[in-house]
Amino acid sequence: MTDARPGSIFQELIVSFDTIEKMAVTGCSPDLHTISKVTRRRFLKATLWGAAGLALYAGEVERHWIAVVRQEIHVPGLAAAFDGMRIAQLSDLHMDEFSEPFFLRRAIDRVNELKPDAVFLTGDYVTAGITTRRFAEGSAWQCANLLAALACRARYAILGNHDVLVNSGLVAEALADNGMTVLVNACLPIERAGARFWLAGLDDAVEGRPRPERAIPEAIRHIANEPVILLCHAPDYADALLEQPAGKAVAVMVSGHTHGGQVRLPLVGAMQLPALGKRYVEGWFRLKGMQLYVNRGLGTVGVPFRFDCPPEITLFTLRAA
Repeated sequence: MTDARPGSIFQELIVSFDTIEKMAVTGCSPDLHTISKVTRRRFLKATLWGAAGLALYAGEVERHWIAVVRQEIHVPGLAAAFDGMRIAQLSDLHMDEFSEPFFLRRAIDRVNELKPDAVFLTGDYVTAGITTRRFAEGSAWQCANLLAALACRARYAILGNHDVLVNSGLVAEALADNGMTVLVNACLPIERAGARFWLAGLDDAVEGRPRPERAIPEAIRHIANEPVILLCHAPDYADALLEQPAGKAVAVMVSGHTHGGQVRLPLVGAMQLPALGKRYVEGWFRLKGMQLYVNRGLGTVGVPFRFDCPPEITLFTLRAA
């Protein structure tokens, strides 16, 4: 019986090439047809084993390997009372497409271990178009029920494009009923020791109707030492935002949506990127005085794989600039 283990396949390939080399040195004429069949067969088996191993790694190992990314944000105008405030960000949970309940519980446990002062949830709690709408609506409640286990009570959420496609009202209701403050074209003050900054949230820019003038009204745009931090699911909307008066008041914008590319191949990069997520894919960007951070998200869409792009929990530490 042929040993089909990866090690034996690669070993036989080496033996085959070694045999060809020895025959060339001794002057013997190898049976090229036979050798070609053997090496092609072994090469094909090695390739299939490699592909299977890669799929196993991307689907089970890296997809569940949560990276905690620690970032400091130097916010112009931030009062000293907020210096050192810690904020955890979760994004793109995509409950029940490929994100299992145990995986979300693990992420929540990691956030609780970090003991943040606030949690930002930046959209896509469910997935549209894979299952029935009714099933996705049930997933929204399941996701929100799990998020209720976040120990931090200061929990702020916005919606993503999948949430809007499934049922924006129901997703927002599920989140609110489980203790999340949902910001849809709205803002509120975050206060500490007599100081404050403003937290604003936009409706999704891909499938919803973002209204920056409502989320960041004229009355708060130019208050000294009260900067605006904005939650906006789709990062590429930053370019359009900066062309509007309300956008010019934003000190920091926090986004998700792209999954960081989800599957990134050497020399190729991200295999697929969504609308309004093609320019700013992950990490920090500085745009005309506004800082933008893009989180890689927790879940996956399309395929249950991540490669060179593990799930992310971001832990921000605010610094007075």
